[in-house]
Amino acid sequence: MKNSRRTFVKKAVAGATLASIGGMLPGMSAKSYGKIMGANDRILAASMGVVSRGHAVGTNFASQEQCDVIYSCDVDIRAAEKFAGSVNEIQGSRPKIEKDIRKVLEDKDVDVLIVTAPDHWHAPAALMALKAGKHVYLEKPCSHNPHEGELLMEAQKKYNKVIQVGNQRRSWPNVMKGIEELHNGVIGRPYMAKTWYANNRGPIGVGKQVPVPEWLDYELWQGPAPREAYRDNILHYNWHWFWNWGTGEALNNGTHMVDLARWGLQVDYPSRVNSSGGRYRYNDDWETPDTQIINLEFDNNSVITWEGRSCNGKHIENGSVGTLFYGEEGSLLIEGGNSYKIFNLKNELVKDVKNDQEIDPTNRTNPAQALDAMHIQNFFDGIKNGTEVRSEIVGAHKSTLLVQLGNIAQRVGRTLDIDPKNGNIQYDPTAMELWKREYEPGWEPSV
Repeated sequence: MKNSRRTFVKKAVAGATLASIGGMLPGMSAKSYGKIMGANDRILAASMGVVSRGHAVGTNFASQEQCDVIYSCDVDIRAAEKFAGSVNEIQGSRPKIEKDIRKVLEDKDVDVLIVTAPDHWHAPAALMALKAGKHVYLEKPCSHNPHEGELLMEAQKKYNKVIQVGNQRRSWPNVMKGIEELHNGVIGRPYMAKTWYANNRGPIGVGKQVPVPEWLDYELWQGPAPREAYRDNILHYNWHWFWNWGTGEALNNGTHMVDLARWGLQVDYPSRVNSSGGRYRYNDDWETPDTQIINLEFDNNSVITWEGRSCNGKHIENGSVGTLFYGEEGSLLIEGGNSYKIFNLKNELVKDVKNDQEIDPTNRTNPAQALDAMHIQNFFDGIKNGTEVRSEIVGAHKSTLLVQLGNIAQRVGRTLDIDPKNGNIQYDPTAMELWKREYEPGWEPSV
């Protein structure tokens, strides 16, 4: 039945919100909450990159009562058709199919661009959208390199549009409660945050140059990235492990947990960064580390660590992902779901806030639809009412920069000294060369 999924998600969002936080999101008035949940005015969205995770995010937007998705934009015509069909089932109207994002952005009816294309497209597409007068929902990481994050912050100020970055846990009610308790001193002064991600990904092999499939516009898929010949082990997911298009596991999954760590410790830029690891498990084309430990030291006597294991799924603290804060009077664990635990210094559990939504953190497509819808609703409230979105671009850039600096330290093979006032790398011109990237001529992003 048409709109049945939209009704289900709407009820799930409302139910989770009411059960967890008394009916309103923190910082939201009853008036604005009512407007979001019952608005008659429509937000018209275009979804760019609708394979896998992009399909899930785009259909989540379509499931919201006040939003219609009017474009399915993908260079893979099969994915674009599939997404258009899914959206039609949800909202009762079929989005237009267009492979070129530049043509989509010419349509003045589009209010919002949802960017869930590969990492090398994130910032360039968002910048194009801002210049075209659109608001942007930008899947993490917000940028492929630090310079792109700087451009996004500048563009947001210039065009005064809303950017919500897909650090969805910032809108999960029990996660917000846990961070609030942390800030209120429940474990004393927190001075260390350990973050991790564990999976058991297989090899990607050695790619062979083959003809570009007829269903794919590979030239447009590459877009801003320098050109490489098409190979049979790049699409649709393995691009994550190539520096030309992806950013490795550190930004693919580490961004989420490191963002929570930075939020909890209330820190901005580090003073020292180092990284160790490499491609240890398989001998194949995978370029980024499959095993990596990043250490980030801050001037307030605190530290964040991230442990990424792409090829060994052994859990830490009974979870494949997590953020564990260590403080002077105890520790606080934010697990993969909408939950947290507090321990005293004797390792005794003193509080256990249960997960009230089923979540699979290793599901790379749609681990937590109803919870993520709250992040979308916060984005809509930012557009309609001027409410500050929970993952605005300045904070999102700071969190993304932390793991970008870890990757830079990994690639140059040494500890980086960082200016804690702005996050810039000091005394290392070679490392600073990785602050930016090369672009295909004619595709250079700008504000």
